[in-house]
Amino acid sequence: MSNDDGCLCRPCGFLLGLPFMLLSAILSLVGIVVWVIATLLICICPCGVCLAAVVSFAIWLIKMPIHVITWFTRQIPC
Repeated sequence: MSNDDGCLCRPCGFLLGLPFMLLSAILSLVGIVVWVIATLLICICPCGVCLAAVVSFAIWLIKMPIHVITWFTRQIPC
């Protein structure tokens, strides 16, 4: 976190971002299902490249709750 301005504790940003983090956690579960299915299909497909973008998108969905909560906490000034 190199662009942090020295404020490590921002409880208001965390509390405001919590409902949105929970919604993104549901999308993260969808991402896990997509990742498992795409990984199994990559094992079946001989080239393996055709589903690489789907796996990358699924990993982005899995990481979404962390990105959402850090975005909300950075928006609230100290």
